[in-house]
Amino acid sequence: MHIKGVLNRRDFIRYALTGTSVLLAATYAACTAEGNRLAHIKGGIVGPDSGTGHLLRNPDAIPAPTSKVTTDVLIIGGGISGLSAKRWLQKSGQTNVLLVEMADHFGGNAHSGRNAVSAYPWGAHYIPIPDIRNKELLDFLAEENVVTGYDQLGLPIYNDYYMCHDPEERLFINGMWQEGIIPNSGVPEQDKQQIKAFLALVAAFKAAKGKDGKDAFCIPLDNTTEDDEYRKLDKMTFSTYLAEKGFTSPYLLWYLEYCCKDDYGCNLESTSAWAGIHYFACRKGKGANAEASTVLTWPEGNGFLSGRLRAQVGDNMRSSQLVFKLTQTATGAEASVYDVGKKTSYTVAAKKVIVCSPQFVNKHLLRNIITPERLASLERFSYAPWVIANITINSLPVKRGMPLCWDNVIYGKPSVGYINANHQDVNNSLKKVLTFYLPLSSEAPTLARTKARDTSYAQWLEQIVEELEYAHNGITECIEQADLWIWAHGMIAPTPGMIWGADRRAAVEPIDNTIFFAHSDLSGVSIFEEAFYQGIRAAREVMGG
Repeated sequence: MHIKGVLNRRDFIRYALTGTSVLLAATYAACTAEGNRLAHIKGGIVGPDSGTGHLLRNPDAIPAPTSKVTTDVLIIGGGISGLSAKRWLQKSGQTNVLLVEMADHFGGNAHSGRNAVSAYPWGAHYIPIPDIRNKELLDFLAEENVVTGYDQLGLPIYNDYYMCHDPEERLFINGMWQEGIIPNSGVPEQDKQQIKAFLALVAAFKAAKGKDGKDAFCIPLDNTTEDDEYRKLDKMTFSTYLAEKGFTSPYLLWYLEYCCKDDYGCNLESTSAWAGIHYFACRKGKGANAEASTVLTWPEGNGFLSGRLRAQVGDNMRSSQLVFKLTQTATGAEASVYDVGKKTSYTVAAKKVIVCSPQFVNKHLLRNIITPERLASLERFSYAPWVIANITINSLPVKRGMPLCWDNVIYGKPSVGYINANHQDVNNSLKKVLTFYLPLSSEAPTLARTKARDTSYAQWLEQIVEELEYAHNGITECIEQADLWIWAHGMIAPTPGMIWGADRRAAVEPIDNTIFFAHSDLSGVSIFEEAFYQGIRAAREVMGG
């Protein structure tokens, strides 16, 4: 998936405006008022320290550097793309690489946590099995025993422990849990026919190729066709495209908006038609022991993958380091870096730099290097805010229909549902951690971030519990703890024109063969596979091809 995510809102949401993670509030009772029905729930808001990131807006307030280090390659940003770039450089023989990360953890929004009950994700929580042409990703998965071998046809054999166990998905609709997320239970026949017609349409897109022989949709998306017959879909909204095709079923439209929210944090009106179709048509994985729809998941979600990448790249990694200035020199580039813990600054001189931070950070970091036109293009990148809640329960009230699954969605509600973080565990404890995902997609991202900043933990908790009660009457008394995380810029939003427009192309271009760029937002789609690819692409550019 792509990266499903949800965050918390209150005046503390400002702490989520950057990519660092810090415990913002000590554990406390959800509501202290006597008799409050949520008073027994412990928890708080955890998440990034916005104070560090906001220093980028006023770099003159940061202490001047007092020391200097040198390296061949400096990587700015320790998310998936940064870790992927460092791994590729090391495998290519370039070991003199320093990576600095503003947050106190590596992996970006493929972050995770753990309590006494289970590990759990704070962001993306799965990847579909990859296309067998995606050799670099399959090689990494093989190194980590996710792929355990290949059969006689060359199809990967996946580790049974990492393939999502049954039952996988359910939807609460018309008072009961049905199997699968596509609406079916109680859905009128004419709506079912529209759903069937749409699925046939995207199946055709999945097999389609452009005039150049390349896939119309695939991952990495840079490998797709340049045929304008398909790329022109990026210029219109998904809602406009669906209306033109005569898709009017409220059940179908709900499902498609759920998919846009799930992968992009957007709604039908803010997602490009190309991106909306890409969600369905790009997945082409094959496995010797896996169906095309199989997903790989872990209790900690994609924190498993970021942790494995982190273990591979070894030393010369520094967290809680804010790069606040980047300049070109006669021999490469210099970065001014603020050590958050020591409250001192130093300079890093490097022959090459890979900038793996998102564009809302880069517009500050590069303001004295790039042209005004390129700087203006960075301002047009849009990011979807999310709230994520990890909720520890001691039991789950039973409802009619399908039992608890890995992915559980509630029809007609603002969230994209919750996953059972314990799903892959072999033991079947009554205590579980539910990871609840709420994209803030009903309003423009800037307004959503502002409202999130002004929403308290208690208000978020009330909203989340109310939605859970709708599908699980009585769950409130079963909740022991609820911790929230706000990603104010959770993922790049593939708005119309973003994926195949000029802004994304401009942001990828290196500067004087010295400063290179890698991040999932340079794909226009925030998923693990794209971030992993972007890191390798930039590392290859640094190595000369």
